[in-house]
Amino acid sequence: MKKKQKKVAKKTAKKVAKKKVTRKAPKKTASRAKRPVAPTLLETKRADLAGPGVGTYEEVEKVLPKDYRSILNNMETMKALYAVKKYIEDGLARELNLQMVQVPLIVERESGMNDNLDRDGSRTPVEFPCGLGISPRINAQIVQAATKWKRWALKQFGCKVGEGINTDMRAVRKDYFLDHDHSAYVDQWDWEKVITAEDRNLEYLKDTVRKIWKVITGAEEFVQELYPQLKDPRYPNLPKELAFIHAEEILEMYPDLPRKQRETRLLQEVAPAVFIIGIGYPLKDGLPHEMRAADYDDWITDTSHWTGKETHGLNGDILVWNPVTRRRHELSSMGIRVTKETLRMQLEMAGQLDRLSLPYHRMIMNDELPLSIGGGIGQGRTYMLLLRKAHLGEVTVTVWPKRLHEICEKHNIYVLK
Repeated sequence: MKKKQKKVAKKTAKKVAKKKVTRKAPKKTASRAKRPVAPTLLETKRADLAGPGVGTYEEVEKVLPKDYRSILNNMETMKALYAVKKYIEDGLARELNLQMVQVPLIVERESGMNDNLDRDGSRTPVEFPCGLGISPRINAQIVQAATKWKRWALKQFGCKVGEGINTDMRAVRKDYFLDHDHSAYVDQWDWEKVITAEDRNLEYLKDTVRKIWKVITGAEEFVQELYPQLKDPRYPNLPKELAFIHAEEILEMYPDLPRKQRETRLLQEVAPAVFIIGIGYPLKDGLPHEMRAADYDDWITDTSHWTGKETHGLNGDILVWNPVTRRRHELSSMGIRVTKETLRMQLEMAGQLDRLSLPYHRMIMNDELPLSIGGGIGQGRTYMLLLRKAHLGEVTVTVWPKRLHEICEKHNIYVLK
C-alpha cells in the first residue's frame, strides 16, 4: 500500500443559510400558498445514501408485481429453502475453506463488536440491560451483523492463513423501512477468512467473489433439478460470469442519478449481475457510493496502480436484477478488512477517532487480530431470488405492518406469519 494516501475528496457543499424572515402586519387578503422547493441533485444523492427501503407504502404497492403467483406452495418453499441452505453452506466451505461455527446474537455495548452498518448513526442496535441479580447489569445489544466479531473469532478458533469460518447469523435491524426486501429480521451467512498482507489486492478480492458466485449459480441449478417448475422462461437464470465495475465508473456513466437509480440502470443496461467495487470512499461528486461503516471494510486504500484510474477501496457488493420484482436486488456485501493504518484513516474521515478506545479497535491497533477478508450473504434475499419469490415474507417469518400485509394480499403474495 502506498505510504501516502491521496487527499480525501472535498466535502459536500455547505447548506444554504436560512434567509431572515421579517414580520409584517397580517393582511386580510388571502395568502398565497408556498410552492415546495425541489431538492437539488446533491440533496437527492445525499438522501439516497442511507435509509434502505422503498420509502412509502404507496411506492411499495406500485413496485410489487401485479401478475404474481408463487411457483411453490408454502411447504415446498420450506423444503426447497433448506435444500438451498445446505448446498450453499457446503459450497462456501469447499470453495473458501470455511468451517461453520456458533455466532452471538447478543454482544456487550462496550466491546465495540456490534456492526454500526453506516457511519452516519442512522441505524442503531436494540439495547437492553441483561443479568438478573448483578449490579451493574450488562449493557447488552442485539447484533446488527457479526461483521467485527468474526475477525476476532478467527483468532478464537485458531484459524491459519487460508482458513476461515462461516456462521448462520441472525440479527435485528429496527431502523429499516419495511418493504418487499427489507425487514427488521436479518439472516446472513456471515463469513471471514485469514489472509496475508500480499493478498490485500483487487485480484484476490475478485477471485474470492468469483468463488462465491460459483456457489450461488450452482445453488440455482441445484434447486431447479429438485423443482423443475422453477425454471420458468419469464425468469432467466443468473449469468455464469459476474461483471466487475468500480463505483467511480458507474458515477461517470450516470452522473445525474442518485445511487440506487445508478445501480438500477447499470443492471438494466450493462449486466444483470455485477460486483460494485469501492463502496465508502468519496467519489468525484464528493459523496460515497454508500455510507459504509469505517471500522471493518477497507474502502480507503488507493487502488489506482491496479485500475489505471483514480480509484479507492478493497470492498464491494454483489447486486443482481430480480426478474420477479423487476428491481435491483442486493445479495452480498464484503471486503478485505482494514489494517491498523487504514482503520485510523477511515475513522478520522468519519469523525469517529474516539472509537479507537474500544476493545475491538484496540486489538486491531495492537496487531492482535489477523488480516482478513469477509462478508455477509443475505439468506432471505438469496432464497427469494432463487425460489422466484416477490417478498421476503415468503421465505422468512417476522413482523410486518398491517398496511404491508394488506398490500401483499392484493398482489396475491402470501406473507408467512
